Amino acid sequence: MSSAFVPGSQQRYLRACMVCSIVQTHARFLREGCPNCESFLGLASSSDAVQECTSQVFEGLITLADPTTSWVARWQRLEGCVSGVYAVKVVGTLPDDVKQNIEDAGARYIPRDGTADDDDTG
Repeated sequence: MSSAFVPGSQQRYLRACMVCSIVQTHARFLREGCPNCESFLGLASSSDAVQECTSQVFEGLITLADPTTSWVARWQRLEGCVSGVYAVKVVGTLPDDVKQNIEDAGARYIPRDGTADDDDTG
């Protein structure tokens, strides 16, 4: 597993997954894919998929050490995700075919841009 450390010179290449909001460099998404969403996004080795499913525009950063016990993980709907750095908000829109792939995989897509209803959290 490669280091999650990102040198200052590489920070401009950071992107956030539009599905789970994990933040990684473009190169890491391309090399390893998304550690949470790879099974239905298929980012590894696909520059087009990385461009479509990740965004350079995001707000806030959360470092998640233990997603199973963190109230922040529950608040950000990150239960079941890997430890790592996540964006609070991710700006961007997934293509409809990608949303369909997520649904077909039995996963639930919740937009990370703050537009999702919170009706089901109460």
